Order: sequence, then structure tokens, then C-alpha cells
Amino acid sequence: MLDQALKNQLAAYLQRVTQPFELVASLDASPTSHEMQNLLETIAGLSDHITLRTDGQDARRPSFSLQRQGSESQLRFAGLPLGHEFTSLVLALLWTGGHPPKVEAEQIEQIKALDGDFEFEVYMSLSCHNCPDVVQALSLMAILNPSIKTTVIEGGAFKAEVDAREVMAVPMVFLNGQVFGSGRMLLEEIIAKLDTGSAAREAAKIDQKAPYDMLIVGGGPAGAAAAVYAARKGIRTGVAAERMGGQTNDTMGIENYISVLETDGPKFAAALEAQVRHYGVDVMNLQQATELIPAEAEGGLVQVKLANGATLKARSVVLSTGARWRNVNVPGEQEYKNKGVAYCPHCDGPLFKGKRTAVIGGGNSGVEAAIDLAGIVSHVTLIEFGDQLKADAVLVAKLKSLPNVTIHTSAQTTEITGDGSKVNGLRYKNRISGAEHHLELEGIFVQIGLVPNTEWLKGTVELSRFGEIVVDAKGHTNVPGVFAAGDCTTVPYKQIVIAAGEGAKAALSAFDHLIRMPAA
Repeated sequence: MLDQALKNQLAAYLQRVTQPFELVASLDASPTSHEMQNLLETIAGLSDHITLRTDGQDARRPSFSLQRQGSESQLRFAGLPLGHEFTSLVLALLWTGGHPPKVEAEQIEQIKALDGDFEFEVYMSLSCHNCPDVVQALSLMAILNPSIKTTVIEGGAFKAEVDAREVMAVPMVFLNGQVFGSGRMLLEEIIAKLDTGSAAREAAKIDQKAPYDMLIVGGGPAGAAAAVYAARKGIRTGVAAERMGGQTNDTMGIENYISVLETDGPKFAAALEAQVRHYGVDVMNLQQATELIPAEAEGGLVQVKLANGATLKARSVVLSTGARWRNVNVPGEQEYKNKGVAYCPHCDGPLFKGKRTAVIGGGNSGVEAAIDLAGIVSHVTLIEFGDQLKADAVLVAKLKSLPNVTIHTSAQTTEITGDGSKVNGLRYKNRISGAEHHLELEGIFVQIGLVPNTEWLKGTVELSRFGEIVVDAKGHTNVPGVFAAGDCTTVPYKQIVIAAGEGAKAALSAFDHLIRMPAA
């Protein structure tokens, strides 16, 4: 199952295992069980500290647990954790074997202190690039705290279970049988949902922070670049971000960032955060800004209020809050989100194997989504509001060559329909003839562009009619001491490389502002 190069790499990692543990497999006669046994035999053969048993009695088959001697940790993988989840398996092996995780000591203590019975079930797909963060977080929690049980379930191997529980988006997490969350979640987010007092403690800690020379609001490519450029000037720099990496976390492939031949979004996001932290920037993750208060006088402090009640102060601020996927805003969209309405074809596409789907949007994202889905689902219908597809010609030609794709242009989506629990169709109107149609579907992927994350700034900084922050060529806003960069601004072409450049420029402009301010 693993080629020799991968075996050699795995063997090198497993040298870090110092504590003995068992892999206990529950198998049946299926081909997947045979593959699992081969994989586990390979792993056990690469370390003297790992042994394999095949007499497991778990009801989910094939599955296997990791059981350290003298520990009550409860971590199980149901189905094969390959593809994007192979790294999750390797980390679980290392952590179970005593290798310390690269996690803040404070977070480890929080996990160990969680009191109660927590039984997590996380459904993932092997092509999902958002799943590993959730899988790895819940795996680590099960290894550290015996009160936490985690089962990682590969949806493709347990299709009947996925259908019965109506799992239509991954990662999907259940806690004690009830839906806990869906989509990408970081370890600190999961801990915060379980440790209800953590938000208040974090707010109190943030409130005590001294003013920054430069505060960056947002942690995507623009925010990360601004932070690095600011920190390299030797000034006190902070980043308050809803999630470090921003929307790059949701990007499957990145092949146009100069000097990086190819990578994926989560890796790119992790690299952004690593470089920011390397320069000693004070990173405050999972922090949502709710209000900007301009400085009362020349040389005064700008204030940024956060959703948890804390307030940050700074001599200059760079706004880099990015953008989010645009909703189609028709009846049924919110009701059936994650119940057939999805936004990530790479993550959720495999859940619709053999089913009928639609993609709303005829730009590059929409056409690429339709092409990807065509290789998985039975049929794809692409719905485009305009009179022609806006995607690159090469993508349009590829789409039109596929036998299981139908394209409707001049089509206005009017409603997403369902049976009360999941999607069953889509209504659209032909904008030329006025005729209305209903498509019977099981899945709908929305790909219609971006909305800037600037609602919280209305009435404070100048915004365009599209909600973008109006900036000049140097990143200045109309508020003294406040600069902006990236997808939340009026700068054209929402691209990673452009956002990064604009972030660097905004930080340099903010620094120029600082050195011209009166001495405090």
C-alpha cells in the first residue's frame, strides 16, 4: 500500500516513538479491511514500540484504535486514514508514542483539565483539505484526556452511516450524538466551545496589553505581510485575526504564488503564521473586531474593540480583514446549508458521488468546481446569471467537453428547495423568456464571488458601494493612522500575491506615518 519512499519516511518519523502502544484492529472480510491490515502490519513492522492485534471487537469495521500501555486514551480510526489524512495518522502515532505535540503548554493544560464525558465522532473525506485540522485536534484531545473519546470516520467507507446521519458536508463533528460543528475548526476553537470560561479569561488578558506601534486586523496574506514588514522595523506589532491564514485555509491548490511552484491552502496558511510568529509578533487568533474608534487627536491612539469585550490600542492600524464567499441569498440557502448546500467542492464533492448536483456561478471558481464534480457525481448543472460564462476560455472548453454537464446561462436562481431535512432541488428563471424551471438535485455548490468583511467599519472609514475600504495608492484610508490592504479594499484583482504586496505596502506607509508623528 505504501511505496518504499513513503515507508522510509514513515520509519524515520517512527524513530521518535518512545513509549510502547498497541494498534487494535476490528476487521471483516471486505477489501478495505485487507488494505487496513496491510497498512497496520507495515506500521508495526517499522517500530519496536508498536504491536498489532487483530482481535478488536468494535462495531465499526474496518477500524483500529491506538492504545498506549497504562493509558486510558480512546482514539479510533474507522476506514483508512490516507490521502489528506495520512499526516493525521502519523501524528496520532507519534503523540500516542510519547512524542510531544507542537502545541502551546497552556492549551495542553486546558485539554487535560476538561471535565466530563466527551464522545466525538468526526466524519471526513480523504480529499478534504479542511478536515485534517479538525481530525488532528480531536485526536490530540483524546490522547491527552481519558475523558475524551474520538472516532475518526472516513465517509466513503461508511456510506450507509453517512446517509443515515445526513452528513452532507465535511468535516462534520458530533459530540455525544449531537451535531457539534461543521467545517474547519482549530484546536483553540474546539477548546473554547468546551471550556466556557476561556473567552472571559482571554478578554481580560487582551485588555491588559500595552498599546502597539502597529496593530494589524486580519491574518490572511495581506495581514501576515504587513506584520512581517512592521516587525522587521523593530516596532511593537500585534495581529488580531479571526483565523490566521484567512481564506487561504479554504483554498485547495495554489499554483500561482511566485517562487512557490505549488502548495495547498492549509500549508500556505500555516507558513504565513509561522513566519509572523518567527518575528515575535503578538498573535491574537480567533478574535473578531467589532468597532474601530479613530484617535481623538493627532498622535493619539486608535482603538479596536473585539467581540469578547476587550479593546486593543495602537498608534497605527492596518485593516486586512479579507473577504468571504458570497451567498446567493435566496429562500432555502440558509436552511439547507451543510444539508446539500455547500461552498467547497474539494471538501464535500465526494459526499455526492453518483448524485445530481448544481453549481451556481460561471466564473473561474464555478467552472472549476463543475469540472471537478463531473468526475465524481452523476450529473452537474451549471447555473450562470449572465448571458455567457465568465471563466477563462480554456476552462469553458474543458467544461463543455464533459458528457455529464449541462449549462444554463441567463438563469436566475430563485429558490433552493428541500424536504425539510435536506436539499431536493433548485428553482431558476430564464431571464430572457421569463420561464421558470425546477431541477431535481441532491447537492448545490455556490461559487459566486466574494464579499468584503467590512460591515463593522460602516460609518467609520469610507467604503465603496461594494463595501470595500477605499484606499489610495499607498494604502491610506480617510482616517488618520488607519491603513488597509488586501481583498477588503478597492484594489482590483483579488489574488494572494496582490494581497501580500498590498499588505507590505500598507505596513511601510503606516511606518512612514509613525516616524513623522510627534514624539510621545
